[in-house]
Amino acid sequence: MSNTVQKNPEDIYGQIKDILAAARNRAYSAINFAMVEAYWLVGKQIVETQGNSERAEYGEHLLKYLSERLTQDFGKGFTITNLSYMRQFYLAFPIHHALRDKLSWTHYRLIMRVPDEKARNFYVEECIKSNWSTRQLERQINTMFYHRLLSSQDKESVSAEIQKTAQPLNPRDFIKNPTILDFLDIKPSHNLYEKDLETHIINHLQEFLLEMGRGFSFVARQKRFSFDGRDFFVDLVFYNYILKCFVLIDLKIDDLTHQDIGQMQMYVNYYTREMMNEGDSQPIGIVLCADKSEAVVRYTLPENNNQIFASKYTLYLPTEEELKKEIFAVINQ
Repeated sequence: MSNTVQKNPEDIYGQIKDILAAARNRAYSAINFAMVEAYWLVGKQIVETQGNSERAEYGEHLLKYLSERLTQDFGKGFTITNLSYMRQFYLAFPIHHALRDKLSWTHYRLIMRVPDEKARNFYVEECIKSNWSTRQLERQINTMFYHRLLSSQDKESVSAEIQKTAQPLNPRDFIKNPTILDFLDIKPSHNLYEKDLETHIINHLQEFLLEMGRGFSFVARQKRFSFDGRDFFVDLVFYNYILKCFVLIDLKIDDLTHQDIGQMQMYVNYYTREMMNEGDSQPIGIVLCADKSEAVVRYTLPENNNQIFASKYTLYLPTEEELKKEIFAVINQ
């Protein structure tokens, strides 16, 4: 008597489909990285041949010659501009074994535009950990994700922690200032209400989670809790599986006040005493506000605060100069 188990053809098809899809993805990844390595080696050859920058005329002639010959033999993709990118790629990432097989040529093209070496290394690591698409990576670079993390309150520890490949475990490392909500497509207006801002965030939840950073998952909106016959509502509740804690967000369309911070402190205290599960870290609270006084934050919260944070949000994508001014004003405080 046969012990063969009869399977549903649909189940068999699903399993075979998964096998072939996984094989195709591995093949695509291998081919992709082979091209990345090839472009790096091309860049290395060009740099070593061109020599010093004073040989610019020879270098320009070399790129023109290589472009014509390579296009003739291998087709499109070897313009003078692209060969220049390959040269720049080698100069930005001179260590071959440091190349990452999870990043495409387009990823590297975006990252090597970043002038700061520490920032480049950060984007490489964060891109892999967060599985950013090239479009997501481009937005994070354009909004100075790295420098906004550095503008958090504990600047020295964040600067050191941000270079580590291990996952950071300090809540401060996750708070960006400012928070950029350009993807909500809201025009600044006196008629904007907090409930409108909340609704837009829910409607663009994927983009909001990307802006928040790694490890965030949505839990609830307008989360109600009660005591002494009174109801209270937290605008947005998330859970961060890296920090292993609840993250409470309160939205304020006006300037931050000490009452806003006090309210968030109550929310965090409640979640600390009533909602934490075994193995959880202490909850953190973030007040997203249209504007804030750093002095109000500093004198309202205790010096050893590691649970309540305030972040200014902007509804449009600032220019690079505006972002730099905003970020470095915080860093230099």
